Amino acid sequence: VEMVCGSRDVMTNLSIQFAKPLEACKKEMGLTETVLKDFYNFWIEDYEFTDRNTGCAILCMSKKLELMDGDYNLHHGKAHEFARKHGADETMAKQLVDLIHGCSQSVATMPDECERTLKVAKCFIAEIHKLKWAPDVELLMAEVLNEVSWKS
Repeated sequence: VEMVCGSRDVMTNLSIQFAKPLEACKKEMGLTETVLKDFYNFWIEDYEFTDRNTGCAILCMSKKLELMDGDYNLHHGKAHEFARKHGADETMAKQLVDLIHGCSQSVATMPDECERTLKVAKCFIAEIHKLKWAPDVELLMAEVLNEVSWKS
């Protein structure tokens, strides 16, 4: 039980850190309330994303955090380093990178980067739920939305 609780805490922190560039991406991309709703519901199991731009926003945030290479693929070393820097131990960091990699492989042939990223996110969320590592949504959203101004 302690590992699961600790992992949930780590996933909460990783999610908060990952969301930091959201405000900049919102301004650059002119993101809508629909995308906000998708982010608000991001960790809710079986939530259906409604906007392809959510995938574009995830790509934007990933690029700003230098987690992607020039071909829009996950940079494994930087993703591992990001996880370690924000609370994951070596085993968890490797497992997270492996999960994202596995999810990416399953949709590698999709031509639209934003749609592909959204499918990877959905797969990753499902895998995190299977591990019982999903963050507390209300706690997480209070932190993230505190950082992001959605009123123009």
